[in-house]
Amino acid sequence: MNLVTAFVAIAALLALTVALGVYLRWRQSRPQRHILHEVVEPERLGADGLGEVATLLQFSTELCARCPGVHRTLSSIADAHEGVRHLDVDLTHRPDIAKHFHVLQTPTTLVLDRDGVIQTRFGGTPSRDVLELELNRLTAEDAHV
Repeated sequence: MNLVTAFVAIAALLALTVALGVYLRWRQSRPQRHILHEVVEPERLGADGLGEVATLLQFSTELCARCPGVHRTLSSIADAHEGVRHLDVDLTHRPDIAKHFHVLQTPTTLVLDRDGVIQTRFGGTPSRDVLELELNRLTAEDAHV
C-alpha cells in the first residue's frame, strides 16, 4: 500500500464519519411523532398538574451543558402561550423515570397535550420555531374539540 492510497482511505473514512455525524445530529433534533401515546401522570414527576392546553416536559441532568439554555427557551415559550406549562425533571437521581421514558440523552423534551398524552418528542436541543409550530397545532386541535 503506497502513501497516496493510505491518504485516500483516511480521507474517505473521515468523510464517512463526518457525514454520519451530521446525519445523526440532524435526525436527533427533528420532532418524533410516531411514538407510543402514553398518558403522563404529573404526580409521578413531582408536579402538581399539567398545562390547560399543553405541557412542555423537559428531562435534564445536573451535568447537561445544553439543558439550562433549553430550560430558558421552554420557559419563555410557555410564558408566551396561555395554558402552556413547562416542567423540568432532573433525571440525575431518578433513573426510574429515565428508563420508563427511554431517555438516552439530555435534554429530551416531550410535548404533552392537555390530557398528558405525549404528542411529540425531541432529542437534544429543540428548535424554538418547531416547538411553536407544535403548540400551534395543539392549540388548533384544542379549538376544534
